[in-house]
Amino acid sequence: MQHRGEIIKRAVYKSGFSITELAKRLGKSRRWVYLMFENPSVSLDVVLQLEKIIHYNFSLEIKEIRPSFIDVIEPSFSGQTEKHSEEYWKNKYLRLLEEYNDLLKLNNK
Repeated sequence: MQHRGEIIKRAVYKSGFSITELAKRLGKSRRWVYLMFENPSVSLDVVLQLEKIIHYNFSLEIKEIRPSFIDVIEPSFSGQTEKHSEEYWKNKYLRLLEEYNDLLKLNNK
């Protein structure tokens, strides 16, 4: 299993984003951020929040965010369409919803 905390830690340090600012934007303490780095199973909701804050695409490293070839049924000649896992569609919906909300905020300014 992937250690999400370590993946996040590398991305945060690579981004140059300060731990203090990250904690502030997450509404958490600095200690919570350091404990997150040690957590091998950080929730996907937190990972998606971090993606937006530090502008990093975790789908390249965390397989639960990207569609898996195991979860995809290739279309056949009978007209069968692709089917992704429930987690994939949930994450895609959440990302689109967040982007939509951001656009609404920009238009209301």
